Amino acid sequence: MTSRLRDRRRTTTREPGILRGPVGAAVPAERPVVQHGARRLGFASWRMFSTFIVVSLSILLFLFFSTDLFYVHAIAVGGLKYMSKEEIFALTNIANMQIFWVDPQEVRRNILRSPTVADADVQVGWPPQMVQIVIQEREPAVVWVQSGLPTWVDIQGRVMSQREDRSDLLQVQSDVDDGPLGQNVQLDVEIISGALQLKAINPGMTSVRYNPSKGLGFQDQRGWMAWFGVGTDMPEKIAIYNAIVNNLIGRGLQASEINVVNPDAPFYSGLQGQ
Repeated sequence: MTSRLRDRRRTTTREPGILRGPVGAAVPAERPVVQHGARRLGFASWRMFSTFIVVSLSILLFLFFSTDLFYVHAIAVGGLKYMSKEEIFALTNIANMQIFWVDPQEVRRNILRSPTVADADVQVGWPPQMVQIVIQEREPAVVWVQSGLPTWVDIQGRVMSQREDRSDLLQVQSDVDDGPLGQNVQLDVEIISGALQLKAINPGMTSVRYNPSKGLGFQDQRGWMAWFGVGTDMPEKIAIYNAIVNNLIGRGLQASEINVVNPDAPFYSGLQGQ
């Protein structure tokens, strides 16, 4: 009886069955799903896009270098007071140049060769105004007259061309007779500072004289020449000068020259017989 129970248990215990085909038949392998034509279409699209870019750039470069539109024939200039637009264009040295070869820094250096120009801002862009320049000009401080020819000189002593008549500027008549001042000459700034101080002390003064050894001076209406040297101590020298003049007038003396070049050792020269 025990053996029968064991046989029943064995027969009631079943394992899951697997459906198989005929013995010896090959099992078909699972194939991946292929999207036919997808790879070929992507490659063709990129190839067409690359070709389009190359053709477009080629056309663009052809236009840049073959058409006159991208060559510099004129410039836009702002900030001018004394100089002309044509003068600035000549200084740039970019006439008829292709815009891609224009270097703004080099253009700025070329413009600054002019002693009249204090600074320049250069911008390069697209047509129609490919090159735009803003100029800052130097202002004249005095009119320097040497060998009969006037030139402008700014407060730093830089010599510039005289652009127009300026009656409001002090004239400095130079005793130097070596010809007119050149454009690349820079005078001692103390000469210009001294001349401007004399003008400030006497607003009605229209001209002073400059001598290399005696400095700045003027012809006093009372009949003598006064010399004050150069520098920024003109108020002190004028005070000493006025004291000497009052002393001479009080003594009834007439001077031919009063020299206050050295304020610590001023002197005067009297007329003969005094």
